[in-house]
Amino acid sequence: MVTLETADKALKEVYLGIVADQLNVTINPFLAKIKQSTNDVVGKDIVKLVPYGINGGIGAGTETGDLPTAAQNNYDRFKLELKNLYGTIELSDKAIRASQSSASAFVNLLNAEMDGLLKASKFNLGRMLYGDGSGILSKCVSSKSSGKVIGLASVKNVMEGMVIDVYNGTTDKIYAGLAGVRIVSVDRVNKTITIGATPSVTIANVDYITVQGSKNNELTGLKAIFSDKDLYGLSREGRSWLSPKHVQNVGDITCSKIQEVIDYIDEIAGSSVDMILCSYDVRRYYLEHLALNRTNVDYMNLDGGFRAISYNGIPVVADRFVEDGEMYLLNTGDFKLHQLCDWRWLEGDGGKVIKQKAGTATYTATLVKYADMLCDKPIGQAKLSGITG
Repeated sequence: MVTLETADKALKEVYLGIVADQLNVTINPFLAKIKQSTNDVVGKDIVKLVPYGINGGIGAGTETGDLPTAAQNNYDRFKLELKNLYGTIELSDKAIRASQSSASAFVNLLNAEMDGLLKASKFNLGRMLYGDGSGILSKCVSSKSSGKVIGLASVKNVMEGMVIDVYNGTTDKIYAGLAGVRIVSVDRVNKTITIGATPSVTIANVDYITVQGSKNNELTGLKAIFSDKDLYGLSREGRSWLSPKHVQNVGDITCSKIQEVIDYIDEIAGSSVDMILCSYDVRRYYLEHLALNRTNVDYMNLDGGFRAISYNGIPVVADRFVEDGEMYLLNTGDFKLHQLCDWRWLEGDGGKVIKQKAGTATYTATLVKYADMLCDKPIGQAKLSGITG
């Protein structure tokens, strides 16, 4: 007979390893390439000494002259707070009891919940890799907003079923009645969402939406590296090595423009680009460029079961979360996902992972990971923006 104890044991001994592997490897090729490490985790923070520039104790001289003055490596300290990543499944008492007499029915119930958790987690983790940690999914557009319909500047980061908070962009406070509202539908043509509550306020262009409770709590993604704000607790002023290469208003994409940036990274930072990430429209532009120049398209198989086109042996991967007209050129070896531990179930009394939700006839189990992404060498990365053809 299937019991809560049986389900608890299955989640810990059977599902945990499978889910952790899926979340670490199959979200996208970029995450699959990033090394995961428990090094440099100090308490609740990631603290890492990072070298920059070169050792200065080098010189040439005469046969009897003074030796070069010693000048040790240059170091600076990166500091990030570990982010708390959660994923929760919910099982009703009724559904559990209905499947108690059938092991296969109970397995199907667990499988359905775990599949839903994986889908939601993959979407949100994949999205966070390109964010700046603020958790903002999109700015709002007042002219498209009416009743339960909210206009957005972009719908790349939203999906039906997401639970969001709607913020007043002037006060940075959540609007009353718009905390934890669910997205009912997404109009991807007109860039609007329909939520399950009617706002009692007029949505303004400065307003924005986030995933429930996630404001300023998400991974420090690529957008943070390519912004002009402080990075990893350090000011960029006087630290040129903290600023990656960013070419704007590119126009038509060509092999020459891509190679120019790759050469720059090699020449200035001594880094080798091993992955190119772009939006779907940029991939189409690149393929059109190859076709016009009658260049063969080479394909590559990547870890995690991914397939990508190739630029001189470098995989070119299209990702739904890259902004239109953008391309990232990265040395993935400079990135690490620092973590306190790998994915674990949140355990309660007696080590139980399935707990009754207070005041309801439902049970929940929560998957957790404490981690953040850090780039050791921002100057070794590059980005092309404004690609239009």
